[in-house]
Parts: sequence; structure tokens; C-alpha cells
Amino acid sequence: MSTIVAPLEASVAAPSGGSFLIDDPSPEQIFTPEDFSEEQRRTGATADRFMSEEVAPVIPDYERKAPGVARGLVEKAAEIGLPAVLVPEQYDGLEMDVTTQMVVNESVGRYASFSTTYGAHAGIGTLPLVFFGTEEQKRKYLPKLVTAELLGAYCLSEPQAGSDALASLTRAELAPDGRHYLLNGQKMWISNGGWADLFTVFAKVDGEKFSAFLVERSWEGVRPGAEEHKMGIHGSSTTALYLDNVKVPVENLLGEVGRGHVIAFNVLNLGRLKLGSSCAGGAKSVIADAARYANQRKAFGRPIADFGAIRQKLADMTAKTFAGESLVYRTSGMIDARLEGFSWDAPGAAKTALKAIEEYAVECSIAKVYLSEILDFAADEAVQIHGGYGFHRDYAVERSYRDSRINRIFEGTNEINRLLITGMLLKRASQERLDLQGAIRNLMFELAGGRVARSSGGPFPVQRDMVGRAKKATLAMAGLAYRKFGARLEEQQEVAAAIADMAIETYAAESAMLRAEKASAAGRGETTGDIVTVLAQAMMCAVGGRAALIAGACAEGGELEQYSKMSAKLTRFTPANLPAARDRIAARVLAAEKYVF
Repeated sequence: MSTIVAPLEASVAAPSGGSFLIDDPSPEQIFTPEDFSEEQRRTGATADRFMSEEVAPVIPDYERKAPGVARGLVEKAAEIGLPAVLVPEQYDGLEMDVTTQMVVNESVGRYASFSTTYGAHAGIGTLPLVFFGTEEQKRKYLPKLVTAELLGAYCLSEPQAGSDALASLTRAELAPDGRHYLLNGQKMWISNGGWADLFTVFAKVDGEKFSAFLVERSWEGVRPGAEEHKMGIHGSSTTALYLDNVKVPVENLLGEVGRGHVIAFNVLNLGRLKLGSSCAGGAKSVIADAARYANQRKAFGRPIADFGAIRQKLADMTAKTFAGESLVYRTSGMIDARLEGFSWDAPGAAKTALKAIEEYAVECSIAKVYLSEILDFAADEAVQIHGGYGFHRDYAVERSYRDSRINRIFEGTNEINRLLITGMLLKRASQERLDLQGAIRNLMFELAGGRVARSSGGPFPVQRDMVGRAKKATLAMAGLAYRKFGARLEEQQEVAAAIADMAIETYAAESAMLRAEKASAAGRGETTGDIVTVLAQAMMCAVGGRAALIAGACAEGGELEQYSKMSAKLTRFTPANLPAARDRIAARVLAAEKYVF
């Protein structure tokens, strides 16, 4: 009997999704990159070699979409199993764990255009079939997707339906013979649209029941549009898809009629986490580019790497990437822990896997938002370090800057994901899956007593206490906002997004701190304490600012004064020597000319 997940350390925990706001986990309970198994390390090394030896040399050809280059690379990737990571063995897949998929995505994320091609094929182009396909559908299509004999694509967006996917106008009508559906409509922004062979197409049966269909490119009436002229990811294919009376056999209905939203939203959860890992890989790449250039470029008689303003940029890029990487693997580790012993041979296996992923939908959205914004930040700072040369196409950071921007739109915009984070936390609380109300009630009793209990212990007690108080500030402001708006809170988008930002900053800083504590206990904590110092102070500034916004929007008079004092007390901190901490972080990066943490 095969299993998707190898046994983890017994101490790695699988808590309830969103519980990071109310729990106080120990370092041993989370998974970090230092915990990679030998198989995960080998897989990462294989993916790294593939990117260096096969992809990097042909990037100029890829960027201009030279015929056959993209397909040829996906086929080569298939030879070493990269599209097969999460596909069950019985369909010629490798049946590996979620963390291994994150490792691969991080490596592939070094070049955004190929990452988009790979992700559209191996992720959203293949996984709907893995999780929702019939046995006949899986046997027909999955082995060919694994070998890249077929390339996959995912067709959800429409000209008038982006974030609001359920506003789809594409229709599916059951033909009089009862053997086919007739599909008519237009899809937009289809990654791999120009060269995909199999499309997962979402349409409304009878104009009402949102459903999904497996559509082959060769069928009459299927017509990809022209390549879109994009700001970035030039090498990837992005087209419209036109459907004109396409006859889709009834056996190519994916899942159930009217249940297409279940497919769309469940696949997006894992897609968001994967996008986060890809962005981590992209951020590491631009850090390396910036460090090399800083060492080489001279100004006023010495390398610009000597200048404090440059070192600050490199340190902040590195610290944020450390936090993002930490939260991605913390999340994948929780999913894998929940799936320990899972077998695709068991009844209802697909539902079991999806349930484990859905449990951490909040954390997946956090990964998507945080990492996509980190990559944007890192690419922007890398261009700034390059100065005028960063604006020139002869330098890789120019492409990285343009390519990074799409990630805040992919897999649901960051605005939508922020609203989802707050909405999902409140929904879990209302379903009694997450005791936010109890935690808020206990916090109010604590604050009424005039003192805030301090978190302590570990090698970084000050930062641990800061994280604990940031959680309390998040809970306090979420409680205030819910008391003010109730079920209408999601309509107050600026307030809901501010709550999400507080949760995002807290989860990121805590993930980095726990990883640093774990590394320190193992004697591997060099400079990670400096990273935690930088992150904790930035977190408190961000949390304090968002708390002030929420208090101003939700209270007035005496209550406003009360909550303002409360948030100030919770987010107060003694400033650390950030220039010294950043200098030490930058020194390691510059010495190695790459991300080394």
C-alpha cells in the first residue's frame, strides 16, 4: 500500500487551521527547511540542476517564445518526474508529499516564465483531475499529463469574471442525444493557452449550475486566441480560449453538475501555497543577483556593498525571505502531518487529501499574500541596488521586476485573499472549529486586570514576547471589529484587510522565530537571531498601525480612547540596534553572494 507522506518526526504537530492566533507552539512542533528528509533534499537538488543546466541557458529563446522551447522543457522536466510529484503511483506519478512539491516549486520559481508554464501544467492543469476525476478520466489523461505528452491548462476567468468567478457566462447545454454537452463562451488569461492540449473549463450548465469539464484542444470549436502582450512573464503563454458549440462527452464532466465551485476553490488553496514557495525561490534569486552586483560595483573608490544603505536593503530582503520561506514550510509540514499514513488506495482518499489542505486555507492565503509581496519588495530593491543598470534589459533584475508583479494577481488577488483570511477565521469561529471567542474573552479579562501576561523562554525571549503581544492585539481588534459590524464585517473591506494584515505579520514573524529557536537549539542559529530582531520590530510597527486604523473605524469617544491605549500597550517595544543587526545579516549574504539561511 503506497502512501503520499513519509512519517514525520512524532513531535511535528497538525493543529487546527488558524490556531496560530491562539496557540503558543514550541519550535519542535513545526516543520522547517532544516527538517527536510534526504529524499526532499535530493529532489530539490535535481530541480536546481534542471533549472541551471536546462532552463537557464535557453531563457533568451524562452522569452521570445521560440517554437518548441517551452514544450521541450516541460518534456525534459517530465523525464525527471517534476510534473509527477503529487500524482498517485497508479497513474504513473511519484506520489510524494506536499513539502516535496513546495521544494520543487521553489527551485522552479527562479525563472518566472517557466514557473508559470510548469505551474499551469503540473498544478491547476493536473490536480483537478487528481482530486475530482473519475477512475476512467484519470486512467485516460493522467499518465499523459505526467509524461507531458499532454500539456494542461485551467480555464476559470472570463472578460467580466475575474475574482468573481461565479459570474461566468460560459454555458453548457446538454445535447438532445444526452451524450454530449455543448459549450459556448470565452475564457481569458489562460496560462499555457497557446500550447495546452487539455483544458479544465468551467461553465454553467443551463446558465445556472457552475460545473467543470475536461476539454481537448483537438475538438471542433475549441480555439485559443492570440498571445496576450503582457508586462512580464513574456516567455509563458497567455491567451483567451473561445468555445463555439464544442461537443463535450458527458463522461468528461469533472465532478458533479453544479459543484464546480468546489473544484475551483479547493485547487486554489494548494495553488496559493505553491505560489508562495515559487516566490520564495524568486526572492532568493534576486538576492543573489543584488549581492553579486553590490560586490562588483564601485562608487567613491569602494564597492557599494560597503555602504550602509545597500546593506540595509540586502538585510531586509533576506529577513523577509527567511520569514516567507519559514511560513511556507511550516504550513506544508502541517498538511503533511495531517496526512501522515494517507493512502490513495483508501476509500475516499481524494476527499481526505482535500480536507487536510482545506484545513489550512487561511495559512495558504497568508503564504500567497506575504510571499508575493516579498518578491515584489526584493525585486524592487534589487533594481535600486543596480541603479540605472537595473532598468536595463541586459540585467536579470529588470526581468525579475516585471515578472514579479503578476503574483499579486495570480491565484486570487491579494485583496481578495486578505478578505478571505479574515472571513475564514470568522467562519471557523462561528463553526466552533476555532475558539477565537474564548481567546478574546480571556484576553479582555487579562487586560481588565491591568497587566499583560508575558511570553517567555527560548533563546529570543524579547521577540517571543513581542509575537505573543502581537497576537493579542490582533485578537483584540478582531473582537472590536466584529462587535461593531457583526456579520457585515466582510463588507468593511479596509477593516477586514487590516485584520488580515495583523494575522499575516504575526504568522510570518512567529514562523521565523520558531525556526530560529529550533536552529539555535541545534547549534545552527548563526545570525538568525538578527533576522528575528529585524522581523519582530517590523511586525510590531505594522501591527500597531493596523490596530490604530481598526480602532478609529470601530470605536469613538471613551471606547476609542480605551482601545487606543490597549493597542499602544500591546504593541509597545524597546527599539533594538537594527543597523548592527542588518549589517551582520548583509555580511553573510555578501560573503556568499547568495541567500544562505
